[in-house]
Parts: sequence; structure tokens; C-alpha cells
Amino acid sequence: MPPLQLRLHAATAGAARHGNLTGRPSSRCFCSISRGRRTALVVTAAATRESKTRTAADVVREFYDGVNRRDLAAVAPLIAEECVYEDLVFPRPFVGRDQIIGFFGEFMGTISPDLQFVIDDISGEDSVAVGVTWHLEWRGKPFPFSRGCSFYRLLDSDQQEQLQIVYGRDCVEPAAKPGDFALVIIRGVTWIFERFPSLAGML
Repeated sequence: MPPLQLRLHAATAGAARHGNLTGRPSSRCFCSISRGRRTALVVTAAATRESKTRTAADVVREFYDGVNRRDLAAVAPLIAEECVYEDLVFPRPFVGRDQIIGFFGEFMGTISPDLQFVIDDISGEDSVAVGVTWHLEWRGKPFPFSRGCSFYRLLDSDQQEQLQIVYGRDCVEPAAKPGDFALVIIRGVTWIFERFPSLAGML
């Protein structure tokens, strides 16, 4: 039996034979493994790194999918080491992957897997910023006071060779809805600041 041979083909000088009538080098390269007359295409250069083709919206979808599956191992690589994550229900942001994974680990460990995030809409035009509107469902039925919106910023990681979340902010629907009274509160606070500007320094 003939030995296994690894051959690297590049469409350069013999371009016409491969359909490139310009004679210019082609960016298509592929490796093939031959055993006698049998030749199998192994990989193309355009598809060697599938993760590079994922968009920011794809990564955010994977993030929600991992949370819904309660799969911390899938969520962790999507979060950058120095990520800052703000959930406005909490007084302070979670800083660093360890804190963020700890938070989601507690969420996954205490909340029933029957409670799932459902993405209502997600932006996909920006290459590094993603906005999401979502709600929670319990066994397929909308959960009360669970609508929310989130913003994520992502950057390319050389170590992970993929986009990672470097900043996130969650804003969740409040259970108490003050309605017009919220405007009264805002007017009252701004009235106080206008008359006592020094108080604004306490913000």
C-alpha cells in the first residue's frame, strides 16, 4: 500500500488549470491527503478558523444559550479576564471574569433550569457592540416582571482567538412601577439641586 502523503496545493503558476485565467495567485489554499488514487480534501484556508467568522451578536447569543443550559464551562471563555459587568439590581458592578462567573454560578445553582432567557430582539450591525431585549419564561410561559434590556461591548482576544465580552450592563423591569409619580420625584430632586447646588456634589 502506498505511504500516506500530505500535499499542500496553492493556485499560483498553474492558475489556468484551476480556473483562474488571470494568472494571479489565488488566496485559496488547501491540503489533501492521498493514498494511491484516493484524494480527500481535508481543509480549506478560508475555513481553518471558524471562530473568526463569528459576529459579536453570535457571541452574545452563545452567552445566553450557555446560561440557559446552566453551562458555566461554555460561558467562561466568552467573558474577558478584565470584564466589567453591571447588573443594575446590584449596587456595584462585578469586575473580572472570576467575579462574573461566580455570580452566574450562583444564579445557575439557585434558579430552576425551567426559567429561561428568551431573546426578543438583538442588534447585529455593529462589529463590537450589541444591544439585546429579552424576557424570562417559565416552561414556555412569560415570567412576571422579567423583561429587560442589555448592552454588551466585545473585543477580539489574541489568547482565545475569538471575540470576548469586555463590558455588559443589564437593566431589568422593576416590580414596582411608579408611573407618573416618577416624574414628580425627578422634578423634586432637580428643584432641590437648582436651589442647593452643593448637594449635587453628593451624587
